[in-house]
Amino acid sequence: MGDNRFKIVFEGALLPGVDIATAKLNLAGLFKSDVTAIERLFSGRPVALKRNLTHADAQTYLQALSKTGIDARIEVETPIELNLADVQDHTPPAPQTALAQPQSPYAPPRAAVGEDVAQLATLKPFSFAGRIGRLRYLAWTLVLTLVLMAVCGTFALVALALIGADSTAGLILGGLLGLILFVGFAFVGIQISVQRLHDIGWSGWLWLLSLLPFVGSFFPFVIMVVPGNQTANRYGPPPPPNSTAVKVLSVLWLAMIALILVGALAGGLSAIQEGYENAAQSSYESSTMNTDEIDVEVEPAPNSTDDAAEEAQPPVDSAKE
Repeated sequence: MGDNRFKIVFEGALLPGVDIATAKLNLAGLFKSDVTAIERLFSGRPVALKRNLTHADAQTYLQALSKTGIDARIEVETPIELNLADVQDHTPPAPQTALAQPQSPYAPPRAAVGEDVAQLATLKPFSFAGRIGRLRYLAWTLVLTLVLMAVCGTFALVALALIGADSTAGLILGGLLGLILFVGFAFVGIQISVQRLHDIGWSGWLWLLSLLPFVGSFFPFVIMVVPGNQTANRYGPPPPPNSTAVKVLSVLWLAMIALILVGALAGGLSAIQEGYENAAQSSYESSTMNTDEIDVEVEPAPNSTDDAAEEAQPPVDSAKE
């Protein structure tokens, strides 16, 4: 073959600051094996963890192994020349360890270590299985939101045209189709959230917390903030590395969320201030109307005092006079 092939070689070295026990546990989780089988990799001799790789695949495997804390390297695969005479003259010895130590039915299952490295997770946008990281969760959510907005805008324009044409049947059909599309987009959004929960190591059923009145207001932010497992968990191997497009889309979605929160906060403060000003204005107008009321006093006529005095005098008895 014209293309060079590569292999991943490990000699027991660790990355700076990594404990050997932690590295062994991470490797055991990556290989889905026990720590006893991993001990053979730390003998100090070169061990080929993976062979016959392209350079891109070798880089991917090396990134996955570096997350466990070990210091592996990529080497060019040496071509193997097959000699038929050597094959006929030399017969490989039978494995003595298998004969000397029969497999116990109570022994834990062991996986072959040194040849197969756990693959990265396959991306499945329309499935409840699999794992996605925080940045990919943000990027997929942004794409889903933009597509939903475009579809809703198209349906709104069609609805306006149907209203102008006075087509009742068209409006009913468009409303049903819009409802079906909305349910479909919501279903895909739930699938994305479940995969993000799987990456953290949580059950996908925890998404139901988003439906609770108080918890549902901040639970989506918890999903965005909590980091995922660096190694394989019960929901599968880790997701592949983030591409440049994923990083750009995730930053745009975070900026959009920040703008929405700032706008909502500013609108709420403006509404509170306007309500306070209206209440103050109403109170001021009420107090002004009370002070402007005039008490009208009826002044007596000029001769009213004399008439009252005459009425108050006792009558004169003409007989006595």
